Amino acid sequence: MKKQSRQKKSGAFTLIEIMVVVVILGILAATILPQFIGTTQEAKVSTAKATIAELESALERFNIHKDRYPTSEEGLKGLVEPPSAEDKKWRGPYIKLLRPDPWGQPYQYRNPAVNRKTGFDLWSKGADSADGGEGDGTDIGNW
Repeated sequence: MKKQSRQKKSGAFTLIEIMVVVVILGILAATILPQFIGTTQEAKVSTAKATIAELESALERFNIHKDRYPTSEEGLKGLVEPPSAEDKKWRGPYIKLLRPDPWGQPYQYRNPAVNRKTGFDLWSKGADSADGGEGDGTDIGNW
């Protein structure tokens, strides 16, 4: 009679196999992640530029109806609420909601313009939340 030896094969991974997988995942992460690091900042800048263009369009509609742009005191709130209760020419709201810029700060508005020859200045202070700046902290405006 033949003796049959049955050995159970374990279905688990060895420590070497697990280490190889971890090293491979580390190499993949090290090569792929740097490509996406600047993407967030670029997306915020693109969003700010698009919102500024939308606000400019709303300000132009305001100008067509009222024959003027909002004053610096009225600001961008004049696009959402009438500047005065008795204002018959105001046909807004010109935008649904006045949102902050991608860095959580309000968009800036100035009339008359300083950075343009005519009209108004409209800008986001950028990542540094301060006027001016360089690099990622550069202001994003309509000039």
